Amino acid sequence: MTHDLIVRRKLSDEVLDRLKAMIICGEFAPGDAMPSERDLMERFGVGRPAIREAMQALAKLGLISITHGERARVRELTAQFIFHQVDAAAQIMLLTSPASLEHLKEVRRFFERGMVREAALKASDAEIAQLRATLDQQRRSLGDAPAFIAEDMKFHTQIAMISGNPLFVAVSEAMLTWLRAYHTNVLIWTGKEKYTLAEHTEIIERIAAHDPDGADEAMVKHLDRSSALYVHHGEADAAEPPATRRRRPKTLSRAKQDGAAEVASSAPQRRTRARTTT
Repeated sequence: MTHDLIVRRKLSDEVLDRLKAMIICGEFAPGDAMPSERDLMERFGVGRPAIREAMQALAKLGLISITHGERARVRELTAQFIFHQVDAAAQIMLLTSPASLEHLKEVRRFFERGMVREAALKASDAEIAQLRATLDQQRRSLGDAPAFIAEDMKFHTQIAMISGNPLFVAVSEAMLTWLRAYHTNVLIWTGKEKYTLAEHTEIIERIAAHDPDGADEAMVKHLDRSSALYVHHGEADAAEPPATRRRRPKTLSRAKQDGAAEVASSAPQRRTRARTTT
């Protein structure tokens, strides 16, 4: 005999379902202010705690925005906002699983190849000019790692924008944002930024020639080389050239460790000298 148990639902869950349905059917449009807590209490015949729990749940889902002292408002949902909702979870996954970082780089390689082929087929003169302007700005950012990397991300996002599909743009921005935390300064230590500029130049030339095969080949060459620049932090320390590590100032914790080691190593000598003088 099977049992179909009836589970009693919380009032806030019932309120949440009704509010979601009202937003989905258009009763509350993007930008509209939600009814006050008192109005909702009267409408649904429930207490203030159930209304507040339901509203907080809507905010966590990204359907409304809550600002202290103001009425909650229905959000205008965009592809960028939806991906932003999973940023924290994605970053934790990457942080705790080195394999996930490799998987993300593989996904990016597949994605970027499709985007650059699409760009080579569709790019207008104005869009090609924008890519050249970004490359010029990236060249002017040599020596400034954060600015250089920001222009690099902008360059790849602009290629996705040529598709005309906002979902592609959102995917590009999300992947680049998640990868940025793992971009090492190997790029700057070893002068590899010159390779990046040359590869970006070749990608633009292939797009401008409306050559999808050539653009694909140039992008693969670029991504396969630069893939090694995205590593977990422990691996980044190992990748740094020894000469650069010697020039870097010690961190406070490293200095304390070295100081403690020096004290420990000199202690037996002090005790020996003390016994000798006695």
